[in-house]
Amino acid sequence: MEIGFIDDPTCKENQVKIEVAYTGICGTDLHIFHDTFKNYPPVILGHECSGVVVGVGKNIKELSLGDRVTVLGSTQKTCGTCIHCKTGHYMFCKSRRGMGHGVNGSFTKYLCIEEEVVYKLPNYVSLKEGALAEPLACAVQAIEELTDIKSGDVVLLSGPGPIGLICLSLLVMKGCRVLVSGTNVDAKRLEIAKELGADRIINVQTESLEYVISEETNHAGVDVTIDCSGSPIAINSCFEFVKSRGKHIQVGIVGNEFVFNYDIILYKQLQVYGSLAHSFSTWDRVMKIYKQNKINLRPIITHIMELQEWEQAFQLCEEKQCGKVLIKYDENSNWE
Repeated sequence: MEIGFIDDPTCKENQVKIEVAYTGICGTDLHIFHDTFKNYPPVILGHECSGVVVGVGKNIKELSLGDRVTVLGSTQKTCGTCIHCKTGHYMFCKSRRGMGHGVNGSFTKYLCIEEEVVYKLPNYVSLKEGALAEPLACAVQAIEELTDIKSGDVVLLSGPGPIGLICLSLLVMKGCRVLVSGTNVDAKRLEIAKELGADRIINVQTESLEYVISEETNHAGVDVTIDCSGSPIAINSCFEFVKSRGKHIQVGIVGNEFVFNYDIILYKQLQVYGSLAHSFSTWDRVMKIYKQNKINLRPIITHIMELQEWEQAFQLCEEKQCGKVLIKYDENSNWE
């Protein structure tokens, strides 16, 4: 990975040209950096972005110059004919290529992209918050669309990274009692979790998770466990501390095989869900959430760095000494 130069892109008839304001560093970008995610280089990385429309193709109908927008970057190339494409679940199309893995992404100044995957932001949503639309969509699918999490449920959320923190915000809005667990390296993120409304934060290296769960649930176990860490230890803990007939949602990517007692799903009669990214219906819900202006994403954004500082920014994410890190093009890009 390196900084390079490309020609100024020109939008086609059905595209808009966006001057990118901010792009978030995603865990997928880190996997690509370490060559542990199937990628199709050489392409520009970046898919969590916001910006301003600075050019429109002749067939554009809904967007205009100056519109503040965010982008659904995961579906730049699909077959359009498989059952997944037809039902809006593009993530499962075998031909799919998204921004940053097969198609040029948003770690750049200008982006040309089809109008149908560009979403106009309400005026009261900042471009910084707008850059979190894609991770918000991941959290919305996991929390709102897969299963029925009810107000009053006790939820153990493992992994206070950006996706975990957004999941937390949604759970707080639903009226759940949320316990957020992490390790020593998550100290800063656990503090953000507290600010966002976590009822209890647990450093599992200094506090007994078993004791906390027993105390919180009178030894019954939590109603729902959600793993956003991808840590085998954390995942096994989730299955240990979820109650019988409870629910587990897997959001974090492990990346490797690990030992797991599969019979626990049977003996506890658990409902287990895997949540992979989002769908078109998810994005419709995301835009409704933005319009209602009730979710608080601002504390999750802890750093804004220039494109030239990408190596330091990636290292910050690797060390988990941050919430969400946003990249802007240069020091003169001070978008609101």
